[in-house]
Amino acid sequence: MPGMGNRLTQIATRTGDNGTTGLGDNTRVSKDSLRVHAMGDVDELNSHIGLLLCEDMPSGVRDLLVEVQHQLFNLGGELSIPGFELLKADAVLALDEALATYNEQLPRLQEFILPAGNRAAAQAHVCRTVARRAERAVVALGAAEALKDTPRQYLNRLSDLMFVLARVLNRMNGGDDVYWKSARMANAASE
Repeated sequence: MPGMGNRLTQIATRTGDNGTTGLGDNTRVSKDSLRVHAMGDVDELNSHIGLLLCEDMPSGVRDLLVEVQHQLFNLGGELSIPGFELLKADAVLALDEALATYNEQLPRLQEFILPAGNRAAAQAHVCRTVARRAERAVVALGAAEALKDTPRQYLNRLSDLMFVLARVLNRMNGGDDVYWKSARMANAASE
């Protein structure tokens, strides 16, 4: 792939011992830079999706999440090379289509739900929250440096999709969402 740095042949290089890390364009930046924070949050999100994939789920959801992992790797690569583009707009469209497909299968929400339920759904909620953090990191980076819109849009849609997939996963084997017990709603119901 043109523009990509050398492939890793050695993991423990000790070049980061001084608090810097190398980007894909062979520049070095501080490990606490906005770019490195964004890359780390995307990497963490991808790892959490990998953990989610250890759970039972419908094959269509599994296939979708595997594709998401590949797109997140593209996103991480794009973030690691300033000015480079790996994540394409059609990846955002694919998430929009998946959102429409899976959301259509769900009952309309009447109340807030807790990030809970079965283990797969709870892990999907963890993925949702990490996606939101990654989105915030990309927004912060975009405020400081020129970035394309696609990374921010992808993470925004992905967090929405993870919420929907958590609801789908909670319904496996006859389950349901875990609803928030609002004092205001309880009072309204008893009146």
